[in-house]
Amino acid sequence: MTSELASRRIETVKRHMALEIIHEWDEVIATFEHPRYEMYGSGSVFDGEEAVRAYFAASRTPFPDQGNEIIAIAHAGDTVLVEFWLTGTHLGPLKVGKQTIEPTGRAFKVRMAATFEFKPGSDKIVCERPYFDQGMVLRAIGLG
Repeated sequence: MTSELASRRIETVKRHMALEIIHEWDEVIATFEHPRYEMYGSGSVFDGEEAVRAYFAASRTPFPDQGNEIIAIAHAGDTVLVEFWLTGTHLGPLKVGKQTIEPTGRAFKVRMAATFEFKPGSDKIVCERPYFDQGMVLRAIGLG
């Protein structure tokens, strides 16, 4: 593994996360070799471009200003590890199971981590795995 490839991968992750904030979904998709999210916490998997775009739409409906602030980032093997603050405001309907919670206007800031797996020898992402407690955002906005 070259330090140049490690640096490119870290830059890919930084760009990917920044593009998610501004909803540049075509550009986010372009950071992947194959779009895939595995959500540790809920167990949901979004595999392929159509599923990933549906995840973006569903997650941004209740929190259209969802953002992230990188705390720490590191490269190991074919993986980039990121610790970050996830932020947002509950401005749209939030589906929790069969229930829909109307917007509260409350903001949240929760600490999370994610891994980004890369195709060997490439700076293209093959899977993002966010690690989180499913209820932490609900608790942060006073609903859990």
